[in-house]
Amino acid sequence: MRARRIVAAGVAVAVLVVGAAVLLWPDRRKPAAAPPPPSSAPPSPSPTPTRSLPYPFFTPGTCLDHPQLSKVITKAEERPCDQSHDGEAIANVVLPDGLTDDAQIGRALRELCKAPLAEWEGRQGGGGPYYGFPIGPYLPYYQQGLHEATCTMTVSDRQGGRKLTGHLR
Repeated sequence: MRARRIVAAGVAVAVLVVGAAVLLWPDRRKPAAAPPPPSSAPPSPSPTPTRSLPYPFFTPGTCLDHPQLSKVITKAEERPCDQSHDGEAIANVVLPDGLTDDAQIGRALRELCKAPLAEWEGRQGGGGPYYGFPIGPYLPYYQQGLHEATCTMTVSDRQGGRKLTGHLR
């Protein structure tokens, strides 16, 4: 009799665990959100401060580490500027409409970040080399109308390279 109760209790727990897993398991087949309605106003140079983006985005002046430059992290993260960090956000840009793949997005980001990078590099008074490191959406987010991106400046272009230890000038 006691063995039956233990088995019944075990089955009940298993059913609860499986049920919870089914109910809480993330749905990988979520459809892409519809793009926002067209606006007659020109795009703003940066997103609304209250807007949350599903990819890394940093306001100018924010110091950060990025996994392509740091071996110990898996996502881009804000860092205190008075401590060792990979780079600093120097500008926010908005990608143009009509891009159709990640390579086009990357080229557009590099082009949009050229002028801010040249301006900030000139302010540093040497000490380089400096590198541009744009951070923006991958194609699925871009196709949802999320075109905001961040231009950053770094002193390394590889993992484990030089770090900044303060704000850029």
